[in-house]
Amino acid sequence: MEKEWKAYEIGELDQYLFGQGNHYEIYKKLGAHMVDDEGQEGVYFAVWAPNAKSVSVVGEFNDWDRTRNPMTRAEYIGIYTCFVPGVKEGMMYKFCIETITGEYHMKADPYANYAELRPGTASRITNIENLKWTDSSWMAAREKWNHKKEPMSVYEVHMGSWKRHPGTEDEGFYTYREFAKEITKYMKDMGYTHVEIMGIAEHPFDGSWGYQVTGYYAPTSRYGTPEDFAWMINYLHRNGIGVIMDWVPAHFPKDEHGLAEFDGTATYEYADPRKGEHPDWGTKIFDLGKNEVRNFLIANALFWVEHFHIDGLRVDAVASMLYLDYGKKDGEWVPNQYGGNENLEAVDFFKHLNTVVLGRNPGALMIAEESTAWPKVTGDVEDGGLGFSLKWNMGWMHDFTEYMKLDPYFRKDNHHMMTFAMSYAYSEDYILVLSHDEVVHLKCSMINKMPGLGFDKYANLKAGYAFMMGHAGKKLLFMGQDFAQLREWSEERELDWYLLEEPEHQAIQSWMRDLLHMYKKKQALYELDQSWEGFEWVNADDAYRSIYSFIRHSKDGKHNLLFVINFTPMEREDYRVGVPRKKQYKLILNSDDVKYGGNGEKRQNIYHAVKKECDGRPYSFGYKLPPYGVAVFEF
Repeated sequence: MEKEWKAYEIGELDQYLFGQGNHYEIYKKLGAHMVDDEGQEGVYFAVWAPNAKSVSVVGEFNDWDRTRNPMTRAEYIGIYTCFVPGVKEGMMYKFCIETITGEYHMKADPYANYAELRPGTASRITNIENLKWTDSSWMAAREKWNHKKEPMSVYEVHMGSWKRHPGTEDEGFYTYREFAKEITKYMKDMGYTHVEIMGIAEHPFDGSWGYQVTGYYAPTSRYGTPEDFAWMINYLHRNGIGVIMDWVPAHFPKDEHGLAEFDGTATYEYADPRKGEHPDWGTKIFDLGKNEVRNFLIANALFWVEHFHIDGLRVDAVASMLYLDYGKKDGEWVPNQYGGNENLEAVDFFKHLNTVVLGRNPGALMIAEESTAWPKVTGDVEDGGLGFSLKWNMGWMHDFTEYMKLDPYFRKDNHHMMTFAMSYAYSEDYILVLSHDEVVHLKCSMINKMPGLGFDKYANLKAGYAFMMGHAGKKLLFMGQDFAQLREWSEERELDWYLLEEPEHQAIQSWMRDLLHMYKKKQALYELDQSWEGFEWVNADDAYRSIYSFIRHSKDGKHNLLFVINFTPMEREDYRVGVPRKKQYKLILNSDDVKYGGNGEKRQNIYHAVKKECDGRPYSFGYKLPPYGVAVFEF
């Protein structure tokens, strides 16, 4: 008599959908799930290993003996299952894969939700079905939230090196719960809207910063349990902070316990090394031609957004997925069917991914870290686009940092570097980024990119940050740069918070805090971020004096902002700026204020435009612009 099928088991429909690449909640079936089987409590194990000769589950519950709990192969697509009674939460386990050549490999569970703390590599039994959420107000508001019309200033953070407990015997990491409380206080004070958490999925090597993932469905155990991770998200939401996490579908490491050659063959990766390996990174590339692999990744994105309430995924290394020859020499890559270098399978994958994730989760974000001129990254899928919500503006970042590094004497010859990004600013929905990548590998911290000594360095950085906050696009800044961290970032130590005892670092932090709060309060800085109507150059061509002036317009035309920024150490006693109307112009931000490290010279609050042509406009007013001075006026 055929045994009765139980709801937790892998059924024919599950296998069919998984084989088609459309089982969006496959993580509820594959992996290890605590169940009650007719009064007998235990764990139901399921793993996809299509080319394995046999599979068994081993762990603390059977003395890691591969003969004790063999798994049964389901009929269709190579899924192995078994029920093991008496297995308790917290127990460690792995899958023992017998390959077609008769070798045995011990593999961590690709769908595990919890892992042993590195250097251990086993998966752990856990139950994430009953997480406690009290963020219903946030989640309801998220459904109506539209990033195109709202402010978005992102604080990029590496949890293990933001702050650490001093003098502790272990590594001093903050737990998820401790981090949630501390980061919330900091972000509310500073005025950020979102936190972006680097590399939070389980990874074996600290030095990869979380970008070489072995446990795609597991928050890293470095900082606590999956329940602690959920508590952190819940706490941030209840305090009005959005949560973005880095997500890495581009590649995975070759660690023996991970996805590489999972069943003894190229299971998750392309079999041809010219397609399946990154020579620069020493990692494997997902085979996006396999439905089951695509399903693994798409369901994983949904897992974080739906099960853990993550508000957005910043998709790492998109360019490396789109181009078959990325980082490869001639002979190291295989052209597509038309002879081109585009990975057509990756294009199809992104369209599917973004359509499903954003279609099922209104208000969520899919953000592409994409560094090339690939068209329509944020364009609609129906119009040939990839369907992302936002794209990192790497072109702006490159031009900005190169300009800011220049001695002010040479800036007049490179004036275009700061204006060029506005020529393509509306070709995509952009986020301006000064990320962790810009302050590692001998690139210097932001403050040490600045030319000059002492005052000049800090004044340069203030001018640069003001330009960034006034420019069209959402904003992202890596931790430590908002108080002028001097050393390059390292994952091995916490930020140099002691610098905030020094007045110049306090001044940068005060400046950044006021810029962020101004950005959130003044709708001109975000309301028309995707429209030419929102940004207007007053003078984009004052190259000789290296001064930029521009206007940000509010939708109703009643709350406009005028920015004037001087990128040289030359004072302009009566800098005249053209304005559109004969109105009052109220000074709302002045870099010369004492609290920002300026001279504190007394200035009037209101400036009256007079009928005097300047910058091709009929009206203008004069303002004493100090060295590296920034002035923001509201009108």
